Amino acid sequence: MMSRTNPDPAMADPQRWARQFMDRYRQPDGGGFLTKRWHYENGCFLRALELCCKATGDESYARFIKEMMDLFVQDDGTILHYKAADYNLDQINQGKLLFFLLDTTGEPKYARAVAQLMTQLQSHPRTEQGGFWHKKGYAHQMWLDGLYMAAPFMARYAGVTGDRGWLNEAAKQLTLVYEKTRDPHNGLLRHGWDSSGQQQWSDPVTGRSPHVWSRAMGWYMMALVDVLEWMPEEHSERGTLSRMLQQLAEALVKVQGPVTGLWPQVLDQAGREGNYLESSGTSMFCYAFAKGSRMGILSPEYKQAAKNGYQGLLDHLVVLDESGLLHLTHCNSVAGLGGSPYRDGSYGYYIGEAVVQDDPKAVSPFIMAGVELKYTK
Repeated sequence: MMSRTNPDPAMADPQRWARQFMDRYRQPDGGGFLTKRWHYENGCFLRALELCCKATGDESYARFIKEMMDLFVQDDGTILHYKAADYNLDQINQGKLLFFLLDTTGEPKYARAVAQLMTQLQSHPRTEQGGFWHKKGYAHQMWLDGLYMAAPFMARYAGVTGDRGWLNEAAKQLTLVYEKTRDPHNGLLRHGWDSSGQQQWSDPVTGRSPHVWSRAMGWYMMALVDVLEWMPEEHSERGTLSRMLQQLAEALVKVQGPVTGLWPQVLDQAGREGNYLESSGTSMFCYAFAKGSRMGILSPEYKQAAKNGYQGLLDHLVVLDESGLLHLTHCNSVAGLGGSPYRDGSYGYYIGEAVVQDDPKAVSPFIMAGVELKYTK
């Protein structure tokens, strides 16, 4: 039996969620939550734990992060299961935790691992305009997903090393994809852009994919606030990125559910039959709104929108089972473009993909949003 009643305020506590899923991740098979491999989903969850550690000062989170990262990072700095030659931006995401470990332990192997990932970015294939391909196998394509995977890593590298060129690169990537994917009618960003115009899903004139997928925009919004965190006030591109964040936030609140506070799976098709309320995108928007407001880039009304969305998740998409475990439901399992079988980016495609619970792509930003709302001012 599952219950959606929310009588216990602790259900909103990000630490309760963090510890429950840490316990699952510790199990030999990952507890059906995460597989133990170098993968962007692992990076998402460990990043949420990093925020818990910094907000609470609880070192058990740091120990857990090190334990899990050391499954992959070898003494010489090589990373198990990682191949730079795959040129996959997703594989950069887990590397964000290397900076945390380098800061907290000082162990040189983490610096060596960072250097491996930087080797990929230094030679990563690009569009004619200089945008990173999402993956080697997706030639000439930029997806919003990839901006979260790589741009904050580059910005953090710049902050740690003082190499401002990589901060400029992060800003360039964010700005280019904003210009190429933005829908002028609603101000939202389409999922992807094909600079070659060869993909079946790409518009023959603009190269944009057909629809605005919630989680893709969520990845992008989180990328913006995380890059801005590392961008000095005097940086020439800070104003541009801040305005982009403000414009997107304004467009997003227009499609936020006025009663539930939640966002649908396909943002440009609100109210259409089958367009369910989705937990990963909603969690990501809550995090980005709350953080952007805390940094003074977004006005206080967006923190309230984040609170409304977070409460909506608790009221409508969180369930408590008979054993006292919490579950986050209504998460789109996966979505992409192209490939085999071919994903055409249609409305039917996005609503037809599997809907699951306790997906790390939803649980992780939900914890991150909870940290922002509970522990920061």
